[in-house]
Amino acid sequence: MMEKKRMSNGYGKMGEGSSNTTSSSSYASTEEEIEWEMRPGGMLVQKRNQNGDVSSPDVRLRVVYGAMRYEISVNSQATFGEVKKRLAAETGLQPSEQRVVFKGKDRENGEFLDMSGVKDRSKLVLMEDPASIERRFNQMRRNAKIQSAHRAINSVSIELDKLTDQVSAIEKSVSNGIKVPEVQITTLIEMLMRQAIKLDDVAAEGDAVAPKNLQGKRVQRCVETLESLHVLNGRAKAAGDAVVATRRETFGPSPPAMALWEIFD
Repeated sequence: MMEKKRMSNGYGKMGEGSSNTTSSSSYASTEEEIEWEMRPGGMLVQKRNQNGDVSSPDVRLRVVYGAMRYEISVNSQATFGEVKKRLAAETGLQPSEQRVVFKGKDRENGEFLDMSGVKDRSKLVLMEDPASIERRFNQMRRNAKIQSAHRAINSVSIELDKLTDQVSAIEKSVSNGIKVPEVQITTLIEMLMRQAIKLDDVAAEGDAVAPKNLQGKRVQRCVETLESLHVLNGRAKAAGDAVVATRRETFGPSPPAMALWEIFD
């Protein structure tokens, strides 16, 4: 009962001391609710209350990108990183490729517009990052080399189609026991080796590597086939010569022709 009374007396009196205590308690509670964050520049500032009931207004920004002019609308409490995302859809530049300048200073992605002094109708300058320009140039040069390699490989492929048909024709003749002039086989091998040299000179990279290797294997298979046919063709020729020699030995030399006066004598 005494505790209850004390509580009643405490709540019943609102003196000066009680007012000071209540005020101090409210101040301490307010300080405990403040949250702080580190700014990109290293400055400690009060953290924004993202759950506030009052919505911040939008601002229109004028953006200059070379000879192009853009106007976008963003929230006044947005960051420059969010501005870059909006500009990516307009310019085709990825956020990582952009540099946004406001009042002569490059702005970091985490900086807020309103805290940097950006207002409605403020002017921003957009530039492409130099490293991005160099990367794009290198990529364009690489793409040009790949396209050139594809053209060279396609040219070799067309020639190989013709030479492969000749190899097939020779293979069919040898398989049927028809002797083929050796010079025809050796000449075809030389022509295939020229195409192999052309392939070696192609500086293939990227998706041009696989087609180059494919054509190289075609050349190799054709050469190996011709070398095998050259051996078979030589054996067929030797066998043919042996048959002719055997026939000559079997039938012997032809009898000498008789003069007409010997027949009717």
